Amino acid sequence: MRKYFVHTSFVLLALLSSIVTYAQNLTMHKTFGSTRFEYYKDTSTFSVSPRQVLDIMHDDPLAYAEFKKARSNYSVAGILGFAGAILIGFPIGTAIAGGEPEWGLAAGGAALIIASIPFTKSFHRHAERAIDTYNRKHTAFRPRAEYFWRGMGTGVVIKF
Repeated sequence: MRKYFVHTSFVLLALLSSIVTYAQNLTMHKTFGSTRFEYYKDTSTFSVSPRQVLDIMHDDPLAYAEFKKARSNYSVAGILGFAGAILIGFPIGTAIAGGEPEWGLAAGGAALIIASIPFTKSFHRHAERAIDTYNRKHTAFRPRAEYFWRGMGTGVVIKF
């Protein structure tokens, strides 16, 4: 009985040690006013841009199409937000310099920034879907070694 326990525990230990996570996944971290992407491959972590994420997803058509939608929303949100910030900055700069500020420009800038919010939310939604699709396909448990039984079941040969 003890011999059976030793062999069973050896097989379970060998099996558990040979299964590793095939780590090739992407993560998205939302920060205040920004989004950061990280790519994990094997044991390394890389910070990547949205363009690099699109290049990484090139081999998965569903994730690639979804992230293209996300990236177009990202571009529109960036353009609207930048233009809104400039339109708000001019009247503030004029007021600081002592001139008569044109507050209509600031109101237009605020409207552009508010208009960029739905595009930002859409970017996050599409990016999360694309990353989930990509990670489902590229992260799995895969065995690292093959096991062959030899003889009457009293030994195990591990072949790499």
